[in-house]
Amino acid sequence: MTTISEGLLPGCITNFSTTLEILLLDSNKIYGSIPVGIGKFINLQRLEIWNNRWSGTIPAAIAELQNLGILGLQRYRFSGNIPPSIGNLKILFKLSLTYNLLEGNIPSTLGHLSSLLIALDVSVNKVTGSLHIEVRKLKNLEILDVSRNMFSHLRHQGAFKIFKSFIAECKALRNIRHRNLIKVLTACLGVDYQGNDFKALVYEFIHNRSPEKWLYPISKEDETYERPRNLNLLRRLNIAIDVASALNYLHHDCQPVTAHCDLKPSNVLLDDDMTARVGDFGLARFLPPTQYGVGNEVSTIGDVYSYGILLLELMIREKPSDIMFEGDMNLHKFAKMALPNHVKDIVDSILLNDDEKLVVRGDQKQTQAKINVIIECVISMVRIGVACSMESPQDRMKMTNVVHELQSIKNTLLGPKNLATCKEI
Repeated sequence: MTTISEGLLPGCITNFSTTLEILLLDSNKIYGSIPVGIGKFINLQRLEIWNNRWSGTIPAAIAELQNLGILGLQRYRFSGNIPPSIGNLKILFKLSLTYNLLEGNIPSTLGHLSSLLIALDVSVNKVTGSLHIEVRKLKNLEILDVSRNMFSHLRHQGAFKIFKSFIAECKALRNIRHRNLIKVLTACLGVDYQGNDFKALVYEFIHNRSPEKWLYPISKEDETYERPRNLNLLRRLNIAIDVASALNYLHHDCQPVTAHCDLKPSNVLLDDDMTARVGDFGLARFLPPTQYGVGNEVSTIGDVYSYGILLLELMIREKPSDIMFEGDMNLHKFAKMALPNHVKDIVDSILLNDDEKLVVRGDQKQTQAKINVIIECVISMVRIGVACSMESPQDRMKMTNVVHELQSIKNTLLGPKNLATCKEI
């Protein structure tokens, strides 16, 4: 480690060994410019020379420091543009250029730092223009501060405080891992065509679309009109278990506790194996553990209600907004009134009327027993949907119990005597 306290930085500093790994010259009274020969320290991992009396421009030679992880050049009077060559520092994870006189655009090459960069601070400068789309790809950022500059699209100084909060939320979402949740890859911050601030989450691509596309016909006005594809009973049960497992994880096993707040069939996607994955966390809320059991539990209970409606949609194949649900009638009441004896009359006929596939080798008594098992499973699933969508939050099921009961239904459906049949249903 090398320390120099004040005065003009001697040119002989470049004679130090190329094995130098840390150079700290911060908070002194050093003046002059950074020697161009700084680039020879190819093993330098940390360069912090902030809060001095430097002048001039940031030398492009800094880009030769390929092992640099921390670059602190804040609180100088550096002028000119931010060197685009800084984008060549592939393992840089912290870059601070705040409180200088830097101008011009933030170079798009900073987008090359996306693999490791967690902190980017260029606040309090004279930077103009807007953020390049490449810079918005900095997917691991925890801190982004470009406030108090001259960006053309920022209408107030607090805009990027909102962006920083958004990035922090995205980081929390990216750390949530479960087989039934869609991975959040990164976040995009920008401006739309009207000049308004724009924020978006980027998810992994899921091939088989949402259950909504499988359940309901696409409007004929849509150029991509297709017939709805059938979801058999076992697939719908698996979807129900997958979504319940995702919510159970968010509510009980995730840190921080998370309420999705926008669960519906269109926010669930099916992957290549037809595994259901919950996505679209745009309205999700993180609940502090100290408050989760007090007032915020209502947020997760709201997810339980939404899940109940989703399960009833899966079974009945009717949207809650359908014209048949007018006045006091809704999907919950419609299903509750049918329990238990009239469930067969309201569920999707596909679940019960696949007679050819129900015919198995054996006597009629055996076939009827299999049909009875299927009917009981359907009734049990509708009953869970009703229990989750009760009007009073206190009367709704816990997601842990939902997962357990649905798994029991699946075990019944796929019991030794029913396995061969139900795989075809």
